[in-house]
Amino acid sequence: MQPADQLVGAGRHMDHVNAAFLARAVADYGWPGVPLVGEEGARAAWRLALRADTRADIQRLASRLMQEAVDRGTASLRQWAHLYDRCLVNADLPQLYGTQYRLGPDGPELQRVSKPVGDLDARRAAVGLPPAGLALRRLRDRLAAEPCFGTAVPAVLVGAA
Repeated sequence: MQPADQLVGAGRHMDHVNAAFLARAVADYGWPGVPLVGEEGARAAWRLALRADTRADIQRLASRLMQEAVDRGTASLRQWAHLYDRCLVNADLPQLYGTQYRLGPDGPELQRVSKPVGDLDARRAAVGLPPAGLALRRLRDRLAAEPCFGTAVPAVLVGAA
C-alpha cells in the first residue's frame, strides 16, 4: 500500500470506531445536545455523525435524534441539515439542502439535489445556510488557500457549506 492509501485506511478505521462510540453515547444519553455537552461537544458529536459513512444505520439514527434535539432547541438546525443531506447522499438519493459536494475535474461540485432545484436557496435559507452559489465560492476559496497547520480541522473537511 502507498502511504496515502494507508492514511485513508486509518482515517476510515477511525471514523468507524468513532461511529461505534457515538452509537453507545446516544444509546445511553440521547443526542449530545448543547445542555449536555456544551457547544464544542455538540459540534464534535455532529462531526462524528457526519463521518459515520461506514455505519449508515448509526448515521440515520443520529439524524433522527438530532432532529428531535433541534425541535427542543438543543441542537443546531444548520448542522442537522448537513447531516440529513449526508444521509440522503449515502443512500444514493438527491440531497435537500445542497450541503454535500464531491471533487470533480474542475474542483468541488454540488452532488445531486432534490427537485425543484430552483427552490434550493429558499430551502437553504430556511435552515440558516447561505445561498448555494456563495457556499460553493467559499468552499473553493478555502480549498485554494494555503494550509494552516496547528489549527482546528478545516470546516470543509466536515461537510460545511
